[in-house]
Formats: sequence, structure tokens, C-alpha cells
Amino acid sequence: MPTRDAGNRRRPAARRGVFARGRATLDALERLIGGLGTGVLALLTLMMLVAAALTSVIGVGLLLVPAALHGLRAVANRERSRLADWGQELITPEPLPDGLRAALADRTVRRELAWVVAHASLGLFLGSVGLTLPIKALQDATFWAWWWLLPPGEASDGGLGLWTVDDVPSALSIVLVAPVWIALTMIFSPAMAWLQAWPGRRLLAPDPDADLGVRVAQLTATRAAALDAHATELRRIERSLHDGTQNRLVAVNVLVGAARRAVARNPAAAEDILDQAQGAAEQALTELRGVVRSILPPLLAERSLADALDGLATTFPLPCTIDADIPVRCAMSVEATAYFVVAEALTNVAKHSGARRAHIRVRRHDDLLHVEVVDDGKGGADENGGSGISGIRRRTEAHDGTFAFDSPQGGPTTLRVSLPCGS
Repeated sequence: MPTRDAGNRRRPAARRGVFARGRATLDALERLIGGLGTGVLALLTLMMLVAAALTSVIGVGLLLVPAALHGLRAVANRERSRLADWGQELITPEPLPDGLRAALADRTVRRELAWVVAHASLGLFLGSVGLTLPIKALQDATFWAWWWLLPPGEASDGGLGLWTVDDVPSALSIVLVAPVWIALTMIFSPAMAWLQAWPGRRLLAPDPDADLGVRVAQLTATRAAALDAHATELRRIERSLHDGTQNRLVAVNVLVGAARRAVARNPAAAEDILDQAQGAAEQALTELRGVVRSILPPLLAERSLADALDGLATTFPLPCTIDADIPVRCAMSVEATAYFVVAEALTNVAKHSGARRAHIRVRRHDDLLHVEVVDDGKGGADENGGSGISGIRRRTEAHDGTFAFDSPQGGPTTLRVSLPCGS
């Protein structure tokens, strides 16, 4: 019996490991494909820069250099935004300096030039390889269904070219090669995604000295947001206690006093009044427990953020899926912030969006916790329209996190929050 129990514990752990590996592979493929897109843009920008440099000999290129440098800055900012979505916060630099000489002397521009060369070559190559591996897996897995459509010469060698395909059994045998491509994809995709993003993380990040003033301004705004979020939370708790629990306790006090006065005159009436007082006390206790849970959910303190979000989804009036992959717990304040971000976002979805379902995705990359809430509602939500989105932003910025909100007309609405795990 002990041996069987141990095996039962190992098998779910192994399944969780496979699922985690699969999710990591899908995330890496998403990064690689996104990097492939910016790699194509980087290649076009590099070609424009080279053309401007070569034609500068005859003077024509001098007119193209400003446009080429602005294109370089736009592509570099697009890569900064892409890396920010995956946990690497890169601050957008100041506009290009006026004048060609000043622009070329700017250290940020020179670092962007080095990045565009690296990304147009290495980044584009890694993105192409990352896209080719799953395509080869899909091609070999379905080769049996369409090999006969190819000319005889092209269908003679399938898979890795280890055997000739000339009939249905040999075509079906190509399916055995698909797991090889899947294994290569799962093994190499995360490393390739990291290597593809490495030049951007190193070259597109601002210098520490140049970033100091921006950082001081961010910390000042963050401190103000933290104080504002703290005051808002205190007002919310005070309103909950005043409007709910306090009124119930006042009612209990009044009913107990009425029961004491009725004991001598009409004991039966006193018993009814005491029943009412007991009911009011139970309601007050229930509301008090609700207020306490709103301060810090017990599941969050006792188990994990994923469990707390599962509990939140069960009380949501619409279908809600939770996709949480958090192998290591974050600081309690960070998990509490992530929980209340999701809770407030789901409240907005239920009240204002007209959605049929919602999806929550939580990931931890490096030292950042990423939370994404998506609904299929009508969209058009306005952060300044009193929908609670501004409160989510303040709570996020209070933890030095980043906030992104997109709600086009017709939907879908997407809310993304990234929180430093060590705060």
C-alpha cells in the first residue's frame, strides 16, 4: 500500500511536469514567432540604413538618413514593447536628437544600430528555425493524407529521407518521425526564444545613468499611487463595516433591549424578539467574515494563488477558465494584488461587458508575475469611465508593476498586469 500511494503521487507530478513543459514550449513558440516578425522589420530597416549609407557618397543618402533613423527607432520600440509583454520592462527612450550628427553621436541610437544588425540576422534565423520545427512535425504527422498529391519525384523521400515513400504503408510510417520534431521543438524552443531576445535585453535597455531621472519620477508616482491605493482600500473596508456589519450590530442591540423589556410582560414575545436578534447577529457575523475575506482570502494564505483564483472562478456568474502556471510562490503582497486585480476585473466583466465567458492566464517569467484577463464582451470600456479600471492601475503601480488595457469596440477586452515578484 505505501508503495502504491507513492506511485500515485509521482504520476500526477509527472503529468504536471509534462503539461508545464508543453506550456513552456507554446510560450517559447509564441515568442519566437513574435521575434520573427520584428526580425523581418529589422531586416528591412537594416537594408534601408545600408542603402542610405551607400548613397550618401553621392549626397542622395543624406536625405534618407533621417527617415531611416526614425524607422530604426520605431522598430526598436516595437521590440521593446514585445519584450515588455514577456516580462522585460524596457523604457521607451526620448525622441531622436535634432540633427544627423547629434543622432549618430547618441549612445541609444548606436546601441539600436547594433541591435538591428543582431536581430536582423540571429533573431530572424532563430525565429525561422522555431517556426520550421512545429511545421515539420505537422507535415510528417499528416504526410499519409496528402503524399499521393505530390509528383512521384517529390514524394519519393519523406520525413528525414531515411526511406522511400511509394505506397500507403510507407507513407504511414512517416508518422513515426513526427515525435522527433516534437521532441526537438520542446527541447530547443525555450533556449532559442531566450537567445533571440538576449540582444534586445542587452542593447535596448537604457543606460543606468540615463534611466536615473526617469526612475526617480516613476518611484515618485509609484509612492503616490501606493498611498492612494492604501487610502482607497481603507475607505472600502470602512464603508463595508459601516453600511453592513455596524447596522446589523445596532439592530442586535435594539432587539436585545426590546427583549429585556418584554421578558416581564410577555415572555413569548421576548422569545420571538430574541430569535430576530440571533438572526441579525448571524447576518452580522456573515458580513464580517466577508469583509475579512476581502482583506486577504484564506485560500491565498493557506494554499496558493492558483487555488484562490479557482475559488474566485467558481463564484463568477459566467463560464470562466483559469490557466495558472506559478511554479514558485511570490511575496504575499504580490499574490494578494494579483488576486484583487482578477476579482475587480471579473466584477467589471459581469457588470459592464455583456460577455459570455472570461479567461484568466497567470504566468511567472523570471522575476515577474504576469496576469491576463480576457473576455468576449462588447468592448469599448473606458479606463476613466468609472468602471474600476483606474483602481486596478493604481493598485498595480503601487507595487511598481506595469498595466496595459485594450478594449476596442466589439471586443475582446484584454487586461494585462505585470508585478515584480519580490515586492
